[in-house]
Amino acid sequence: MKNSEIIELSQEELVARLKEEKAALNKLKFAHAVSAVENPNVIKAARKNIARIATEVSKRKNEAKSQETASEA
Repeated sequence: MKNSEIIELSQEELVARLKEEKAALNKLKFAHAVSAVENPNVIKAARKNIARIATEVSKRKNEAKSQETASEA
C-alpha cells in the first residue's frame, strides 16, 4: 500500500486497516514459525505497511489536537 493510498483513507478506515494488517502479520509470523514462508520479505513489507498506517493515524491525531488547542487560544 502506497502512502498516497493511505492518505486518501478516512480515520475510521485507517484504524480498521491497521487492525487487519496486524492480524495478517500475526498469521504470517505463525506460518513462518511452523514452516518457512516462501518469501520472508513479505513479513518485512507487512511491518512497513503497519508502520506507515500507524504514522498516518498518529499524524492525524496530532493535527486534531493542535487545531483544538489553537481554537481554544
